[in-house]
Amino acid sequence: MGFKCGIVGLPNVGKSTLFNALVQQQQAEAANYPFCTIEPNVGRVSVPDTRLDIVAKIGGSAQIIPTQLEFVDIAGLVKGASKGEGLGNQFLSHIRECDAIVYVLRCFDNDDITHVEGSINPLRDKEIIETELVLADLESLEKRVPNLQKKAKGGDKDSKEQLEVVEKMLVVVSEGKAARETVLATEQEKKIAKNLQLLTTKPAMFVCNVSEDEATTGNAYSQTVEAQAKKENAATVIISAKIEAEVAMLPTEAEKTEFLEALGLKETGLARVIRSGYALLHLITFFTVGPKEARAWTVGQGSTAPNAAGVIHTDFEKGFIRAETIAYDDFVKYNGESGSKDAGKLRLEGKEYIVKDGDIFHFRFNV
Repeated sequence: MGFKCGIVGLPNVGKSTLFNALVQQQQAEAANYPFCTIEPNVGRVSVPDTRLDIVAKIGGSAQIIPTQLEFVDIAGLVKGASKGEGLGNQFLSHIRECDAIVYVLRCFDNDDITHVEGSINPLRDKEIIETELVLADLESLEKRVPNLQKKAKGGDKDSKEQLEVVEKMLVVVSEGKAARETVLATEQEKKIAKNLQLLTTKPAMFVCNVSEDEATTGNAYSQTVEAQAKKENAATVIISAKIEAEVAMLPTEAEKTEFLEALGLKETGLARVIRSGYALLHLITFFTVGPKEARAWTVGQGSTAPNAAGVIHTDFEKGFIRAETIAYDDFVKYNGESGSKDAGKLRLEGKEYIVKDGDIFHFRFNV
């Protein structure tokens, strides 16, 4: 199960530098000229979770395997991208394939690094990007209407339901607003909207790229972004992509920790970006623990125990019988499976059980 966060922004805002630091290798070329990134770069990154180390220690696991997210570095957008300007619509299609969008916004002054708009204004940059996404959605919705109208007139119930949702969204998008602002009354309408795969229905996060000496405090630019994010109920993370790139090049965790502490930082900005991306996608983690390995797995909020089993192997879901379940806090408190069982904290859960974040599972199945 792959979950992708697409990294977008205008040229020269630090997208590729951030991506390189995320995957800790020089996959994406970072340079001071527009459209340096042409084909999107994809990197899988481990999701930081101290709970995994704790359960591995308790379980005496020989190997620790974290869960992962995918980040996609997409070429810089410019005004008119939806009409083919710059490198055009192909990059909008790359965004369409992602589950969430990470806006990287330049919040630093540096005369040596050019800005395509000639000045630093992160809110303007955000509006440029979002306008292009809205225009692309407008075109997508308008193209759907004639065919849906034809089928709806012919009595097709599904087409009629889809048309109603498309027309609702068209009203909002035509006003220059993101499609996610459309008021949808029922779960069926929300399902239809999701299946439309519009760019501006995807959850978004703003990453403010500041200078090295402002990584702990932010600045006036990042403050304007944070204020706007609150209005939109969106997440904001402040980082210095330059610091993140330097940290990523250090060979040991001890050196990384020492470097961060010298700068007054408790953790990398990337760790916050990854965790925010995880939360943005409404994901939770469950664990499997044994002598060979302790492993973290990802499911969406609201997933059932068979859904979780299926993440490990499709046969586990098909032949699901029961899930031996221990809550994370109980596993730690009673020092593992045996102690939890003695304390009556090991439960047998069936097909209707909704997975809780931190659950530790052993699945019973029959193929």
